[in-house]
Amino acid sequence: MIPRYSRPEMVSIWSQETKFRIWFEIEAHACDALAELGVIPKEAAKTIWEKGGSATFDVDRIDEIERETKHDVIAFLTHLAEFVGPDARFIHQGMTSSDVLDTCLSVQLARASDILLADLDGLLAALRKRAFEHKDTVTIGRSHGIHAEPTTFGVKLALAYAEFERCRQRLVHAREEIATCAISGAIGTFANIDPRVEEHVAAKLGLKPEPVSTQVIPRDRHAMFFATLGVIASCVERLAVEIRHLQRTEVLEAEEYFSPGQKGSSAMPHKRNPVLTENLTGLARMVRSYAMPAMENVALWHERDISHSSVERMIGPDATITLDFALARLTGVVEKLVVYPENMLKNMNKFRGLIHSQRVLLALTQAGVSREDAYRLVQRNAMKVWEKGADFLEELLTDKDVRTALSEDVIREKFDLGYHTKHVDTIFRRVFGAS
Repeated sequence: MIPRYSRPEMVSIWSQETKFRIWFEIEAHACDALAELGVIPKEAAKTIWEKGGSATFDVDRIDEIERETKHDVIAFLTHLAEFVGPDARFIHQGMTSSDVLDTCLSVQLARASDILLADLDGLLAALRKRAFEHKDTVTIGRSHGIHAEPTTFGVKLALAYAEFERCRQRLVHAREEIATCAISGAIGTFANIDPRVEEHVAAKLGLKPEPVSTQVIPRDRHAMFFATLGVIASCVERLAVEIRHLQRTEVLEAEEYFSPGQKGSSAMPHKRNPVLTENLTGLARMVRSYAMPAMENVALWHERDISHSSVERMIGPDATITLDFALARLTGVVEKLVVYPENMLKNMNKFRGLIHSQRVLLALTQAGVSREDAYRLVQRNAMKVWEKGADFLEELLTDKDVRTALSEDVIREKFDLGYHTKHVDTIFRRVFGAS
């Protein structure tokens, strides 16, 4: 992942240094378990921890060895032996490469999940704060991009909060599903290593033993994990697109914070563009794109092949680093979002009461007019507003067919904004709880 869209904490999880340190821990914990079982000397296990644990692994040296061996795990073990000495012969007893690779990937994805969960917590806190700030800020709701009926900006943000709360729950489950350990040896039969070794390593690394592995951890787990990241990215984009639409010049109900000294265009000094949310839309596309190859990784040949390996070397870091950056950026956008309640009211009243058409329609049906006739009566007056800029209330008041069914007071009452927001507190209680 390019540095422009990366944050240090997440990047460090995927560094070569971190990977090799996890590899060592897997091997060393396995040695501890083997020593307890009497398979290798306890002094050898102690030496492995002392010499390997204090070692600074040389990435260039490992790469040099791999150029000859054409095998990354063997290259690492060869380099580790340079530190440990003769007792290195007890390392990797009964294990296969995937035991190290897959268990390490599980550790990395679990750690990445913890960062992403913290990111979601920050975003949820920002959404909650802004939602309550604008709980009663009336704005127009739109369907198909067209004025529909009033809502509040707080309800819009409460919707996003509920959406990301579901995302958080999904990620918790995805983390649990991905956090498995396989130390089962060639083909996963434990023929050359006791299952208790796997249980020990899993406990030490905060994982669960894989119930049944082949020579690899089944990739349906990984597919679900990356699919979950894709769904979260889609939710990021949904909110980003909403903000982009609200920032359009002819709408301008909300906009990204424009900092002093910021420039919007190299050619047009007046521009204030929604560059952050546009960037989020692009980043979301990338995160979603990693879900498909993860799903295609599920179908491996027999007990293993390595067609998944090259894919995961890319999508593991890229998907988690990109989503981490996107969630942090979206949190900043929400925290600093500039909201224009006056423009919301101005836009809502642009079509002079047209947004109250449903209430008039329902009132006519309740007064005994058939739904078909009521719809026709309301629509013919509504079209005058669209086409001639007429005032909807005045048109209704002068329509003899409407007035036959409804009094002036009843018609005027149907234009009360408060009617549309009377259940906002109920919605907030459902989303945020009694508090």
